[in-house]
Amino acid sequence: MEPPAVPEEEEEEEEEEGAVPLSMAPGPVGCQLFGYVGIEAVLDQMKIKTMKTGFEFNIMVVGQSGLGKSTMVNTLFKSKVSRKSSQPGQEERIPKTVQLQSITHIIQEKGVKMKLTVTDTPGFGDQINNENCWDPIIKYINEQYERYLREEILITRKRKIPDTRVHGCVYFVPPTGHWLRPLDLEFMRRLSKIVNVVPVIAKADTLTLEERAEFKQRIQEDLKTHAISVYPQEDFDQDPEDRALNDRIREKIPFAVVGADQEHQVNGKRVLGRKTKWGIIEVENPAHCEFPLLRDLLIRSHLQDLKDITHNVHYESYRVRRLNESNRPGLSPLNGLPAKGEAGSHL
Repeated sequence: MEPPAVPEEEEEEEEEEGAVPLSMAPGPVGCQLFGYVGIEAVLDQMKIKTMKTGFEFNIMVVGQSGLGKSTMVNTLFKSKVSRKSSQPGQEERIPKTVQLQSITHIIQEKGVKMKLTVTDTPGFGDQINNENCWDPIIKYINEQYERYLREEILITRKRKIPDTRVHGCVYFVPPTGHWLRPLDLEFMRRLSKIVNVVPVIAKADTLTLEERAEFKQRIQEDLKTHAISVYPQEDFDQDPEDRALNDRIREKIPFAVVGADQEHQVNGKRVLGRKTKWGIIEVENPAHCEFPLLRDLLIRSHLQDLKDITHNVHYESYRVRRLNESNRPGLSPLNGLPAKGEAGSHL
């Protein structure tokens, strides 16, 4: 039996109103729903599960001593999450070689639990001869990839593999007002291939607004000239909306930031800031510095994207390379991978 014909007047009304039947919706197969199903409830399920299990976020801060790395991390998370000198008033000894120190904290906010690991790099760039000072950092990042890979290839795997991979590396550029140093360029050139690098201008309050703008432009030119791709990378923009958002961020990189972990009274409000002879520098005031942009990038808007790129791009590249190495003659047939000590640093 043929379906009853639809009057032409009704068809014209539908076309005029621009109504599109659900059966014609874009996709492999259109399907018309005749009542509430509750599909969007999966978002609530994901939220509840995340709140119960929590998530991991690992950040590394790199830069020479005295640039305020620890203070900046404490400012980001509004808590004492980074290392400090052993005792107040006592100078911290600069190590002769780069030493990596990791501190893990559990941070909770509105029922959401995050396992935060902050890795500091004391000794980086502090020596007279800084040749290959990035090697311990590259080795550490690759070791975390190796640890994750060895857990992943086990026949009986853990239900949730502990994730110690570095999701983001914040690189502190000294506020010289000139061009990037060879050390800065070489570090970012090497590290941007294996981890998400976010450059920032440290202690930006030591520069005038004009000096800050000129220094930022010179850094952007240096990065472009040396083909250094820092986060967010243009190649990984998924759609026009992401590209538009990330283009606005890329115009601001490197962020000119000021860190402070002390509160001050300003116009009857308690604000984080640094007290000077000329007034209070409010770190969360966009008119004073670009710390809010850095915080939004690392936590509020791109945290999950940092983790996704780490897993799908940087870790995947490492995994493919290691598994290709395991196919070479002479490797142990037991697990297909060389011993952990043989992993080394591969660029």
